[in-house]
Amino acid sequence: MKSDGNTQAIIVPKDSPIKTLADLKGKRVAFGKGSSAHNLLVASLEKAGLSWSDITPAPLAPADATAAFVKGSVDAWSIWDPYLALAELKENARVIAFDKDVHKPNAFYIAGSDFVDKYPSLVAKLNAAFASDGVWADSHHEEVAKAQAAATGVDIEAIRRFVARSNYRVVPLDAEVVRNQQAVADRFAKLGLIPKPVNVSDIVWKWTPGS
Repeated sequence: MKSDGNTQAIIVPKDSPIKTLADLKGKRVAFGKGSSAHNLLVASLEKAGLSWSDITPAPLAPADATAAFVKGSVDAWSIWDPYLALAELKENARVIAFDKDVHKPNAFYIAGSDFVDKYPSLVAKLNAAFASDGVWADSHHEEVAKAQAAATGVDIEAIRRFVARSNYRVVPLDAEVVRNQQAVADRFAKLGLIPKPVNVSDIVWKWTPGS
């Protein structure tokens, strides 16, 4: 799924002096290690001309990061919805950069290579079902929000904000998506978060009917 880049951001407390990505220099920033928020933070530093060593990294799970953000023990937080929406609504958190301001994010359905090799037609049917559900979700935000709130117990207003800025469209992978994901893999390899470099194009499922 090609995201519109509105559901993940770097946020700061409402009265923070931090106004731009460059202002993160020397600051303590929370993020989920190895997550998309980790990638957002690294990409944001790159865009601002900063290096990883220019900040004090604070790798924290969302619950711990929430507490740290509320207490003021971190200066900024790279986080995804619905935690982002909760921080905006409950703490008046201020966004200094969304995903879309820094790079082009995507979301993926992932399956084991053995499974897709053995059942390619089934995977194709699943993709078609996901795409159909995505079309429905894009035009039924309230139903999606209520279902997610019921399943997670998260405040319905935060979920509504999250759903309203989400993109549920499922599309085939193209060269741009592969290129963007390769940039993520390269960043994580450079940081030592993955044991060796990954060639993303090697793990993209390619299937044609009858194969």
